[in-house]
Amino acid sequence: MTKTKSELEDSTTLITLSELHDPNYGTMDGGFSQKDRNVFSDGVTRIDFVLVWDEPVNALKPVETEDESSTQSTHRTWRTQYLSRLQKAGLHQETKEVVQGKTKTMYVLLNAPWSVLCYYAEEIGLRVPLQVETTQETNWSEDVLQNLHIKNILAQQVPNPPPDYYTCQFRTNKLKRFLGHENKDTFFKTTQRHQILYEILSRTPYGALKRGEVGIARLVSEKIFTAAYPLHEGPYQMPRAPADPESLSMRQILYQYWARWACWKKYQPLDHIREYFGEKVALYFAWLGFYTGWLLPAAVVGFLLSLFGIWLMVTDVPAHEVCSNGNNIVMCPLCDICSSWNLSSICYTYRAGLLFDNGGTVFFSIFMSLWAVTFLEYWKRTCAVLSHRWDCSEFEESEERPRPEFTAMAPTTIRNPVTGAEEPHFPETSRCRRIVTGNMVIIIMVAVVLIFLLAIILYRSILSIIISKSRNAFFIFSAGRIASLTGSVLNLVVILLLSKVYTYLAHILTRWEMHRTQTKYEDAFILKVFIFQFVNFYSSPVYIAFFKGRFVGYPGNYNMLFGVRNEDCGASGCLIELAQELLVIMVGKQIINNVQEFILPKMKTWWHKRKFNLAHREKGANEQDNVSPWETDYELLVCEGLFDEYLEMVLQFGFITIFVAACPLAPLFALVNNWVEVRLDAQKFVCEYRRPVAERAQDIGIWFTILQVITYLAVISNAFLIAFTSDFLPRLYYRYTTEGSLRGYIDFTLSVAPNNFTQSDIQCRYRGFKDEKGHNTPEYYNLLAIRLGFVIIFEHVVFLISRMIDWMVPDIPEDVQIKIKRERYMAKQALAENQSLEEALLEESPSPTSDLRYRGRSASPRNTDSPPPSLTPVPEDKAKPV
Repeated sequence: MTKTKSELEDSTTLITLSELHDPNYGTMDGGFSQKDRNVFSDGVTRIDFVLVWDEPVNALKPVETEDESSTQSTHRTWRTQYLSRLQKAGLHQETKEVVQGKTKTMYVLLNAPWSVLCYYAEEIGLRVPLQVETTQETNWSEDVLQNLHIKNILAQQVPNPPPDYYTCQFRTNKLKRFLGHENKDTFFKTTQRHQILYEILSRTPYGALKRGEVGIARLVSEKIFTAAYPLHEGPYQMPRAPADPESLSMRQILYQYWARWACWKKYQPLDHIREYFGEKVALYFAWLGFYTGWLLPAAVVGFLLSLFGIWLMVTDVPAHEVCSNGNNIVMCPLCDICSSWNLSSICYTYRAGLLFDNGGTVFFSIFMSLWAVTFLEYWKRTCAVLSHRWDCSEFEESEERPRPEFTAMAPTTIRNPVTGAEEPHFPETSRCRRIVTGNMVIIIMVAVVLIFLLAIILYRSILSIIISKSRNAFFIFSAGRIASLTGSVLNLVVILLLSKVYTYLAHILTRWEMHRTQTKYEDAFILKVFIFQFVNFYSSPVYIAFFKGRFVGYPGNYNMLFGVRNEDCGASGCLIELAQELLVIMVGKQIINNVQEFILPKMKTWWHKRKFNLAHREKGANEQDNVSPWETDYELLVCEGLFDEYLEMVLQFGFITIFVAACPLAPLFALVNNWVEVRLDAQKFVCEYRRPVAERAQDIGIWFTILQVITYLAVISNAFLIAFTSDFLPRLYYRYTTEGSLRGYIDFTLSVAPNNFTQSDIQCRYRGFKDEKGHNTPEYYNLLAIRLGFVIIFEHVVFLISRMIDWMVPDIPEDVQIKIKRERYMAKQALAENQSLEEALLEESPSPTSDLRYRGRSASPRNTDSPPPSLTPVPEDKAKPV
């Protein structure tokens, strides 16, 4: 049984308030003096959300077919029912109409009155301020530079910094205890009003619940509404007249001090980003900036090692042997119809391979493995500081509410054993069956990726044969290189196409699985897509690094696949092919993504504005300047979330760690890309996207777990790359078994083909440690033992040092731990004054049983889809302390 909660049944822990109240709490603009245009026609009522749809000007004229007429009629009915239910939920509405040629755009402006705001603020557990926190937060690099008395060129004074507060969950009957309760218009921040409106819009049905006809997200996807968004706080452009920085709006501050390209060398104003876009967006930019900063030492070390490789290109003894004595060495054909070739023909590519394959590779692999572990450990500390500062440190454990779509569609309800509140419920057995079905789809899609990989392998082999049959000497000589490069480009195209298809499938499967909270929903979706993308992006590099050229056989006894000889490494080896593949996929994907993020949004924005300008062409200049803010924001692009942004960066993290032994310059390319990425993403959010609904988040979610897995895989991958793909260990072994020089190393690594393979008197050579009969030599087994031993030692040393770093670096800084203890102490002190009342209430409250019942029966008013139509005025805090 559930019962309505009375005013006296609230036992929320409150912190003793200071006497100083912040009059600006809840306002996004501080001292912003310009006229607020985000209001109804009365000039007072604030616009919290906007719904938009398009319809023909002559809606009653039968110009469409019978099917289109039926669809339009159904959409009108659903819109009418939905808006009617929103009105019953207590929302104020005002309709605006804009005619554009033969199309009429309808705008419904929504406002939540004070009673609705209070009801849902308590329902979804919004946190409101109790006391101002006066501690100044600093950046670790600021402290270091200040202690060294070095001028900090990264610092900048950003106006109107949002203050920090002690907060707790909102309770209506404790209203007077909260900071800024005197002004009902500004008590709830703009982002909190957006959250409340989106909660109502997401759980309000417009049709049958059994068919999932609920929520604004589905209404938009079904084209019943064309858009639903909160409004930006004015334009982002700076005022034409000189203005005091303190008078700028939050959006103008973000543009001036963050989104402009001139700010590339400045700290990001994370508190301002959080204040305007919410914790989830702010955490993404905090992680991206932190990751970019940590790429700097990795890029410097990789660049220095590349310079070392350039020096080796000139001084390396085996390279000199290849270029000067190679005419005396005839190599066996690389394909069935290819001809023999001289070793000296690969002089330049062999020297180029020394950029990636040298002694510094081992050091850099160990360095990057430890770099990745240390980076993640210090990000955990930074994330703990930010989540505590932004009041999200306990969000996932105790504060996160069920998703609105889950709340509306769950078939049953159950009492929460922790909070005692009645919550929607979906049977775990049904969810598990759906998850298993979704996993089957993942396995099928992974199989499709492997089929395409096999097709690209065959493509390279067949193309090499076709080019070798041509009469052009240049093409014949470069057949393998052309096939490898075009295969890499084709692989990139296939990767991007399959990514689009699978992401769409993953959205459908994850919604079908009915996850309770937004965090669990996003984690399930991310895991599905990343497993597929991991195989999609990394399958080809893994094949080249660990499988290509391993199962070729030897002259006279080659292994075949579908009648085609197994693919062998190019003349200059597999490592340089791996570096080429990484550069094509990683750098090519970064260029394509940046072009898409820079050019496509501007083209779409231009097209939208061009379309809307046609509607205002006949208006005067003054009227065009005074276009309403809801029309201006409708011209902007839809913010599609942070998934693609995180995925791009995490895949990049994999490239610079898992395969770093093959390309030391990868961190440098990543650093340059990320410097551009920060500004592109900032401009998109500030200038080109509609304002997203603010979401809370405790951390970056399952992405952190994925990064940890990638770090472990990187250690294993680099160990095998150095041991089995690189020439580092064969060179070391040859030095140890000879007088310490590399003279004769090239001859040491080449075997002689059997006598029956060539018809001429000239014997050809091939890479390997085999005798004339094709049997492995003792050197092969010695090297195999050394390689396996190196893998074991490398892994154990790196993992041991990683564990030591993990042990030495605490997850939560000491000062944050002290603040948490201080808050708990203050909470106990505040709780003591109501202790006797609380004990009495605990004796009367029912035990939190797990009674399961079907939806539709009598439910607690705290869990209804909307507040009662006739909401009573919000009661003040009448209960006196005991």
